[in-house]
Amino acid sequence: MEKVLPMGSIVYLKGGNQKVMILNRGPQVEIKNQRQLFDYSAAVYPMGLSPEKIIYFNSKNIDKVLFEGFSDEEEVRFQELYKKWLDTEGKNVEKGNIEQTLKN
Repeated sequence: MEKVLPMGSIVYLKGGNQKVMILNRGPQVEIKNQRQLFDYSAAVYPMGLSPEKIIYFNSKNIDKVLFEGFSDEEEVRFQELYKKWLDTEGKNVEKGNIEQTLKN
């Protein structure tokens, strides 16, 4: 993962025609009794959060970034710590697949 997008960023996913807004970075989801790591979770924009419609995806699934969310020194620090975590403990968690979450 080269760049971590801030929360509030708006993106199109590959093959999608609906904007989604990033709500979370690094969510871990249990799929088929196995913990899996995704780069992001999002809600459909502009509708917002619906627990039944949380979208989990990875950086490689992003087609286009339409808007980058707010960033300050705390965001920069978060990104530094998050990237370190991905390189250490995050390596022990299987990377999730967007197709698995769309089926559920």
